Amino acid sequence: MSADPLVAAAAIARDHAFAPFSHFLVGAALEAENGTIVLGCNVESASYGLTTCAERTAIVKGVSEGLRRFKRVAVVTDTEVPTPPCGACRQLLWEFAPDAVVVLANLQGKVVRYTVRELLPAAFDARYLG
Repeated sequence: MSADPLVAAAAIARDHAFAPFSHFLVGAALEAENGTIVLGCNVESASYGLTTCAERTAIVKGVSEGLRRFKRVAVVTDTEVPTPPCGACRQLLWEFAPDAVVVLANLQGKVVRYTVRELLPAAFDARYLG
């Protein structure tokens, strides 16, 4: 596993994932601008549409604790290639962490880095709401 403490925290969060249907366990860790670390894991529902991704779990948890801006996010999966956030997660990351570094890692220690801006070019946000 990576020496990055945020990646290590995401790996711990992954251990709490609830994925009885897909068996695809994901952990996320967000670092707020004030240094607070917020963990999240994916939580599946039998109806799949109600499933919540690890990144969105962490964002909602952080917002519910009064945090509004995040500077880094780590996502850990057990895949050959580190897995990037889905579209819905990218949108919420854009709204709460547009300048964040996104660290993707797998259990074998492979790490890839992006920015939210790289993952979601031409993003939609409040500027378009008039």
